Amino acid sequence: MWGGLGLALVLCLLPGGGTESQGSSARCKEPPEWQIEESSPMQNSRGSVTVVALLQCLHFICDAWSDSSFYELEDLRVKLENEGLVNISYMVVNHQGIHSQLKIHTLKEKVSENIIVYQQDENQTDVWTTLNGNKDDFLIYDRCGRLVYHLGLPYSFLTFPYVEDSIKIAYCEYKCGNCSYMVLS
Repeated sequence: MWGGLGLALVLCLLPGGGTESQGSSARCKEPPEWQIEESSPMQNSRGSVTVVALLQCLHFICDAWSDSSFYELEDLRVKLENEGLVNISYMVVNHQGIHSQLKIHTLKEKVSENIIVYQQDENQTDVWTTLNGNKDDFLIYDRCGRLVYHLGLPYSFLTFPYVEDSIKIAYCEYKCGNCSYMVLS
């Protein structure tokens, strides 16, 4: 019990209640419109809690990095599903740089089909900039597409409980008020 209370306190003490990368004004608001090619991932995930990971594969350490981060994300997805938290959309937005683009196939091989990996084109508006995000940030949205948490380092390390607990809060609580997509239990 005390561990959960401590975690809740830590999340509340983060600037913006966990939205430290964007400032408190972004909390409980829909994200700016963004696309990857012709797809609008946030529109497509309406009705689901959505986890957006901003990850970058550096060309000289890609394999070690992706083994750790992607396998941990897949493990977290499976753990939450086994706990009954279903209908969660997981997506990774790979960095826009050319070195990251060259490693997209390696990254896609590291995760199941349940985690979508998006690759930005060099010529499009940078999604990371649009979301005011940085490498290794996790953005957690409720079923209505409103930002519940924006976690940056060190809170976004998947070995810590912050990302998992933020997903559970977005899934189980009404941090941003009522949502027409809420599932009645």
